[in-house]
Amino acid sequence: MSPCCLSPRVAGPLNPELAKTIEEVKTPQDAAKLPFFARALLASAAAWSPNPKNSPLYLDLPIKNGVMDLDVLAKWTANAPLAFADQYVGNLRRYRAIAIDVGDQDGLRVDAEKLHTLLDKYGIANRFELYQGTHTSKVAERFQNHVLPFFSQSLCFDSSCR
Repeated sequence: MSPCCLSPRVAGPLNPELAKTIEEVKTPQDAAKLPFFARALLASAAAWSPNPKNSPLYLDLPIKNGVMDLDVLAKWTANAPLAFADQYVGNLRRYRAIAIDVGDQDGLRVDAEKLHTLLDKYGIANRFELYQGTHTSKVAERFQNHVLPFFSQSLCFDSSCR
């Protein structure tokens, strides 16, 4: 559903106000009060550039004091599915089913279409659906009528399904 972060995202300096806001975060509770995009940036950093020695949030950001950290940026790039998918074609072929859907007005549409094209290029079966709407349109309807039925048909917990 409207997959995010398929391409590397950090290409330039952070908005100075956003950078200052993030630098002021001292606890997870502070992070919880941040606006959505700041929390999304921290979530990406927690997933792609964790640092157990960098308290209080134990992560590294790709930009520090207005300067790009190329080592951290490399980690983010390495974790972007459109950057690594070619390396894992064999594993992708092992999936029982892959489905991608995205709204025709969603800013993530281009990357979702690129993922679909990449899977098609390798002959990996996948279902791609472009629906009318934005990133947040029809979420409940999409889950009820598309996502849950897809999982119901595709997931298998029995070894005979393989």
